[in-house]
Amino acid sequence: MTTPAEPGGGRLDPGLAVIMGERRQLINLAYRLLGSLADAEDVIQETYARWYAMSRQEQDAIAAPGAWLTTVAGRICLNVLSSARARRETYVGEWIPEPLPEPAEWMSGRSDGVSADPADRVTLDESVNMAFLVVLESMTPAERVAFVLHDVFRYSFAEVAEIVGRTPAACRQLASSARRRIRATQAPAAPAPLQARVIRDFKRAWEAKDINALIGLLDPAATATADGGGVVGAVLHPMEGAEQIARSLLHLEGRLRDLTLLERTVNGWPGLVAELDGVTVSVYAFEVAGDRIKRIWAVRNPDKLRPWTAGPRHPTTTTWMDAR
Repeated sequence: MTTPAEPGGGRLDPGLAVIMGERRQLINLAYRLLGSLADAEDVIQETYARWYAMSRQEQDAIAAPGAWLTTVAGRICLNVLSSARARRETYVGEWIPEPLPEPAEWMSGRSDGVSADPADRVTLDESVNMAFLVVLESMTPAERVAFVLHDVFRYSFAEVAEIVGRTPAACRQLASSARRRIRATQAPAAPAPLQARVIRDFKRAWEAKDINALIGLLDPAATATADGGGVVGAVLHPMEGAEQIARSLLHLEGRLRDLTLLERTVNGWPGLVAELDGVTVSVYAFEVAGDRIKRIWAVRNPDKLRPWTAGPRHPTTTTWMDAR
């Protein structure tokens, strides 16, 4: 984004540091609301465009610029969510939220070669783990916005009402409904060290082609979902059952030889990354309950892997959860 100058004077806006200081908060909010870093970046760009479309007098009349930016970003996200529901009905296969790496491994993937600004990175915590984001996807746009703003970012229901365009009481009900959805679908998360051990054992069993070990690490009712977006091959519907998932893994043993599986943090939790010639081609997120893997999400759509690599893509690469 170019640095705005004061109208007519050519001088830098003295309030720029304050306004741009809100960017990290806004990107964190927008990513949790949308589950897409690309969409979140577009929302923040539009938010700032609206701020700088105002005259200096109009800007000075706003007592709390940060609150104004949050309100505008929240309303844009609400509109994006409403339109996204229609777009995802025509999405090829399953839609999975965009996975994020550890900040230390973040790459911009931008064509201009400019590295990502650390201030723009999404803070990784329990509110961005893949299981949580997938539950958010099941909510109505208003539920999602009300819940994330109040329960995650601690905005009052009066403030949420300003963004959602409903009464505080209605927003309270929306957040309550969202909480019920989360309680009904999310199992208590295993401690991170236990998750890391389970994922490491899973990786070793996969590499060793040990079907019994794989089945033993998966919950009998485990599900695996892939997202290729129609850009790369991927199964179009979730796969169910430990044995079916394990056999699918081993079915591709011959095609796995050129790939490297790496243990990585995915949205703040232990996960795996598949690389080909140093380029990330798949990211795997997991939900671990007890000492078993309950859910696996395989993101293969290269448009969702921008933060993981700035290198060339390999859209024809075959990895687990490919279309068969």
